[in-house]
Amino acid sequence: MSSPALLNRLTFRQLQVFQAVYRRRSYSRAADELGLTQPAVSAQVRQLEQALGQTLFHYAGKTLYVLPAADTLALSTREIFAQLARLQMRLDDLDGNISGELNIAAVSSAQYVVPYLLARFRAQYPGIQLRLKVCNRRQALERLAQQQDDIVVMAMVPEDERLLVTPLLDNELIALVWPDHPLLTMPRPTLTDFARHYVLMREAGSGVRNAFEQLAARQEVALAHRIEMGTNEAVKQGVMAHLGVAVLPRLAVQLELAQGLLSELTLPGFPIRRPWCAVQSRERLPTPAAELFLRFLREQRADVQRHFQAPLDPLPSHGVACLPVVRPSASSS
Repeated sequence: MSSPALLNRLTFRQLQVFQAVYRRRSYSRAADELGLTQPAVSAQVRQLEQALGQTLFHYAGKTLYVLPAADTLALSTREIFAQLARLQMRLDDLDGNISGELNIAAVSSAQYVVPYLLARFRAQYPGIQLRLKVCNRRQALERLAQQQDDIVVMAMVPEDERLLVTPLLDNELIALVWPDHPLLTMPRPTLTDFARHYVLMREAGSGVRNAFEQLAARQEVALAHRIEMGTNEAVKQGVMAHLGVAVLPRLAVQLELAQGLLSELTLPGFPIRRPWCAVQSRERLPTPAAELFLRFLREQRADVQRHFQAPLDPLPSHGVACLPVVRPSASSS
């Protein structure tokens, strides 16, 4: 097929639908993402295959197989949409109004940091539309694999040469008890002493839980008494209710620590440090908005470190500050 004929028969909508099917490996999931019906997605892919003269996908039972032509088209499609996004941003820049879209996923422990970063970023680039998805670590890894987001903010990044990693901020995981807990009176409590109590833990797939379990395994401590809870807020409330002890990010509990509702317990191996990082897939071309955000992160990193390492004032502030105090509330991972 000649190039002019191909240009005349292809549409951006077909490429957009193809991109969603290729990324999600499913017609139905692509339909949900795009707000279309599954027959509409199938029709768009069929028209695209007719225009290309190539079969892109093949269903065997309930499994969608990606054919070589789809891999080739996916590379070109990413470049096409990235160039269009850059064109739009350059045109907007000529008008003095940079716009675009930035899709970020963040593990739940990072939700105390990411909104602060997005607020400062939006102040510089108000025309960029922001979307934030909060999930646990397992879900974040799935989203990375499926290239659903421009950037994923997480700790415990797997070693993978297909990932680009930009460190953001230290994430300290600390051991927590209620203020008059008997462990606080022990001269040198150990993780074994800690584990004799009920340990309140997040669900499997949580990065905080994984980090804690890895430390316990290194110290050969069995976590036999555990209660699984669905959110960080539930874990905090459980410790304050004397239900058990827990390990959580310091930023998730700094208000409760300052108000004397929780106490940090000093244990060997604590705090566990797992830096939050901005992670990208090398296989996904960065959008102009993502490039701007990464540059912003590099420029603001030192300021962000100073802000979140500052002590938390337990009393409400009545003034207006350039860097507002972070006061975490409910969370989920």
